[in-house]
Amino acid sequence: MNTSTRLNLASALPRRDQLLEWLPIVIGFAVLYIPSFYTLFTGIWMTEEQAHGPIILVLSVWLIWRQREQILAAAEHDRAPVAGWLIFVAALLVYIAGRSQQILAFEIGSFVMLTAAILVLKLGVGALRAAWFPFFFMLFMIPLPSSVVSTLTLPMKMAVSYVCEHILFWAGYPIARTGVILQIGQYQLLVADACAGLQTLLTLEALGLFYLNLVRHTSAIRNIGLAILIIPISFTANVMRVVALTLITYYFGDAAGQGFLHGFAGMVLFVSALVLILSLDSLLQWLARLWHARKVAS
Repeated sequence: MNTSTRLNLASALPRRDQLLEWLPIVIGFAVLYIPSFYTLFTGIWMTEEQAHGPIILVLSVWLIWRQREQILAAAEHDRAPVAGWLIFVAALLVYIAGRSQQILAFEIGSFVMLTAAILVLKLGVGALRAAWFPFFFMLFMIPLPSSVVSTLTLPMKMAVSYVCEHILFWAGYPIARTGVILQIGQYQLLVADACAGLQTLLTLEALGLFYLNLVRHTSAIRNIGLAILIIPISFTANVMRVVALTLITYYFGDAAGQGFLHGFAGMVLFVSALVLILSLDSLLQWLARLWHARKVAS
């Protein structure tokens, strides 16, 4: 056996040991969470209200992969086994409660907790601290209980309906409102949860936070200001979507409003939210520069 062959075998052995070390973990995750994610992908993640779930999951995995060097650099020799095992046991208890009672929020919440526990056990608390945003971002894919969503969604739909009615009335359209039902011309439109609900707000909030994480502003004014403004941005984008759907129905009929153009209005929602985020970010950048220039001048 020559020297190069021995070196190749020596380098292959650690890789094989690492694969064997992670194999039980991968199998355990598969056994626990394949049924849960199958339920999501064939259930509520197929609905318009929860369609952001798989997008959040993919983006979270991408963020962890993108930060892998920072996470490995923050790995500690002392891997804090006590803290890791406490999170691990808590995650399993949450999973058991969720699986036995069919509470998806607990099942998916335990997935985030268990992943964090494995990271702490393998790489230490420092690694989890370095990867805090992807784990926080994953919380947006957890489906909330329907009772909570319904309670918080109704006042939001009322507010969006009220604003849409007044905008179109000021624009000269024959529109009236009863609760969350808009009457324009001969058509009646119900402002649904997907158009102005809590889940839409959370989706747009996640979009804004993802943008903040990507751009990584050094200015605290821009970060804090934009994070606060994401909520009114989300509300404004919802209003724009409902106005667009109302006008589509008024000009092209109810079939158009509920067909392909309904999905197009959903695109309008996210595009308008993104444009508003970028515009306000540019405004905050200008204000930050102006404040810095005045500070230097003084």
